[in-house]
Amino acid sequence: MIGLSSNVGAMESLKNSAEEQQTSSPLNSWSQIQEPSRNPKQKLAGGFVLVHAGAGYHSESKAKEYKHVCKRACQRAVDRLKAGALAVEAVAAALVELEDSPFTNAGMGSNLNLSGEIECDASIMDGKTLHYGAVGALSGIKNPVLVANRLLIEAQKGKLSAGRIPPCFLVGRGAHDWAVSHGIPLCLSEKMATKFSLSAYKRNKRKMELAEKMDTGLKQTKKRRQPSEHEKGPGCLDTVGAVVVDLEGNVAAAVSSGGLAMKHPGRVGQAAHYGCGCWAENACNMNPYSTAVSTSGCGEHLIRTMLARECSAAMQSEDAHHALLEAMQNKFISSPFLASEDRALGGVIVLRCCRCAEAPPSQNIQGILVEFLWSHTTESMCVGYMSAQDSKAKTHISRLPPGTVPGQCLAIEGGVCRLMSAVE
Repeated sequence: MIGLSSNVGAMESLKNSAEEQQTSSPLNSWSQIQEPSRNPKQKLAGGFVLVHAGAGYHSESKAKEYKHVCKRACQRAVDRLKAGALAVEAVAAALVELEDSPFTNAGMGSNLNLSGEIECDASIMDGKTLHYGAVGALSGIKNPVLVANRLLIEAQKGKLSAGRIPPCFLVGRGAHDWAVSHGIPLCLSEKMATKFSLSAYKRNKRKMELAEKMDTGLKQTKKRRQPSEHEKGPGCLDTVGAVVVDLEGNVAAAVSSGGLAMKHPGRVGQAAHYGCGCWAENACNMNPYSTAVSTSGCGEHLIRTMLARECSAAMQSEDAHHALLEAMQNKFISSPFLASEDRALGGVIVLRCCRCAEAPPSQNIQGILVEFLWSHTTESMCVGYMSAQDSKAKTHISRLPPGTVPGQCLAIEGGVCRLMSAVE
């Protein structure tokens, strides 16, 4: 089952993936390559951003809001790239925009835990230095990605007094106190809750109380079932994230999440775990491609499979589409680490790039070939992408084909972009 459109790849399920793999990869067969319209007098800038607003369920009624926040996040990152910022700065800027939206489950408007409080997870990774910063179960901070980014920055400065190793991952009260000591703005937890997250908490709490009173309640909660239409809403969405390549070819990735609704206090999801929430790695002698990955979905599933790092490693293969398809099938859906689960729920956005093989027409122009993809086993995933040469971002809500079962099949789409930048 293949449905190609402008800059869009293929949707495939486990049932038909074997026969589809015999055909040529859609990524290699795409004819539309985004190139900027160039003004000879204009200095060209380079850079590309791909963001997602969660892998889960995105209702048609709120599709405009989901797409709008993705557009704003892309624009924020591109503005930083045009100003000369590196990829890691641009990806942090995109995440701040995603966290500030009341429609995403990250930062403002995050899911509430069992105690009615907001605890956020976030991480960021710089492909140039390979440094990483993360926070888990963090309360009272509107933009947890800023704390994760500051941890990364401080770690790059080297050892602390008396030769102590600087932290890269902090949780709970310790993370909060560290953020305060480094000037990160505070925000009361009650101000971070929105009418959507509060109503979802009250609704979920009533359901839990009712289930506990029923004799069959415990048995019913153990049975996995697909949620009915009326149960789906903002609480069904998970992590937000972004991946960026800058004009120098550096890559970076970031991820942020409010975690599962009604989670136990202190629970830390994949958004904070190394190799699970995001991954970024510049090309080197061992790896011909620079890669960046950000994940979303059920945190426990993504932690047990370390999906971000697995997808990044897979992207070193020649055929990016085929490599991501196999990684999602073999390393996630059919992973032995999820053998006890009847559904593997997650999604990824992936970016890989390399210097263009073709010789540029002018010696002061260099090109970067960017391949970008997204894949998910959840019902839907909202993404947005933009290059520094684009006038506006493109957005898309990817959905599983009708009749397929979430967690047992997948959708995979993407595109190709050639960036051109001036060399001093």
